[in-house]
Amino acid sequence: MIKDNYDLWKISADGKNVTPLTANWKKSRQMLQNRFRIYEDEKGADLSKDQYFGVFDAETKKTGVGILERGKNDIRILFMDDHAYGGFTKAADAGTFVYTREDNQTAPEYFISNAANLSAPQQLTKNAPDQAKYAWSSGVKLIKYLSANGDSLQAALYLPANYVPGKSYPTITYIYERLTDNLNAYTTPAYPSGGFNKSLYTSNGYAVLMPDIKYKLNDPGMSAVACVVPAVKAAIATGIVDAKKVAIHGHSWGGYQTSFLITQTNIFKAAAAGAPLTDMVSMYSLIYWNSGGTNQAIFEASQGRLTPGYWDNWDAFTRNSPIYHIKNVQTPLLLLHNDKDGAVDYTQGIEYYNGLRRLNKPVVMITYRGENHGIAKLPNRKDYAVRMMEYFDYQLKDKPAPDWWAQGVNRLDMDKHLEGRAFDPGDY
Repeated sequence: MIKDNYDLWKISADGKNVTPLTANWKKSRQMLQNRFRIYEDEKGADLSKDQYFGVFDAETKKTGVGILERGKNDIRILFMDDHAYGGFTKAADAGTFVYTREDNQTAPEYFISNAANLSAPQQLTKNAPDQAKYAWSSGVKLIKYLSANGDSLQAALYLPANYVPGKSYPTITYIYERLTDNLNAYTTPAYPSGGFNKSLYTSNGYAVLMPDIKYKLNDPGMSAVACVVPAVKAAIATGIVDAKKVAIHGHSWGGYQTSFLITQTNIFKAAAAGAPLTDMVSMYSLIYWNSGGTNQAIFEASQGRLTPGYWDNWDAFTRNSPIYHIKNVQTPLLLLHNDKDGAVDYTQGIEYYNGLRRLNKPVVMITYRGENHGIAKLPNRKDYAVRMMEYFDYQLKDKPAPDWWAQGVNRLDMDKHLEGRAFDPGDY
């Protein structure tokens, strides 16, 4: 069996006989995802047995399960709805199926069905008995918009808890690449390695905007501008987003795009960038210490989307590097870069920070000693998440500026400063 992002075919080993197993799903934007490996010791797809697949609608973000019944040549969708499904498995010696179901407001729960068509499922678990004590998002809206390049795109706009129709809210724009496909995924309130947690912000009165980004080769930064700015404008047009209180945040590749966006637009009241690439020229030949290779393959054949190397592609490398447009920055920036970052070299953050400081731009850089690309130590994760919330509360909610932002902290006094902010382990 051979698949692309949408369809599946059964092809004989000599390539002469081709049987489509899906009916041109690409046309309807239905996507065939993974095949569930549910049979004990299976070494491939045994078509004498029913085969089950995850299915996804790229337009509506609905997900579900499909079946290729033994002896048949078409996949039938058993169900598809506004949930996310996973953990699909089958009892070895019985026709009993178990899977998880979740949505953006409900934690994953296990369900069981004794039918091959998964009918009459029964819920097995109640995994979040304390969920009621949290203030959850009031829902999510899927926004359609056009990028500056003319591409039809989508953005997920998560409403704050206790949302009041007609009221506009401070909003965090969170970016990476394509995020709307996770529209129905549950986010547990926590302190992640990158600092941002959607549920923490919606429960504290923020809307959260997550737009999709479509890239053009040799223009990753400019592509982000072409997609994110129209998404923000479309979100503002809903009336939910306060146009004067929009911030942006991203980590790693999202940190790069955040650092670049604020050199190209002043639409954001504040920005926070974690572990950003800032100079594509110098970054190209640095080492990706977490694996030991250079970054060149990442640029030319992966996420960087810049090829060939800078010696034959200088304009594209500089056009898409935040550092070469640093004079344009007017947006306050909270910058995170750890000194043992093995993915994006620490010097990338230092270079951007020192340039902004030299130009008297509003910036504070946070470094957690000994931490890698993501923050591993729980006290540091909580410290960063709390600082980011303090920073956005100051910039978007008119709360007092935190001392560490207004006055800074001497590098030599950082350990003492962190001790003074230490959180009770019982808080975790």
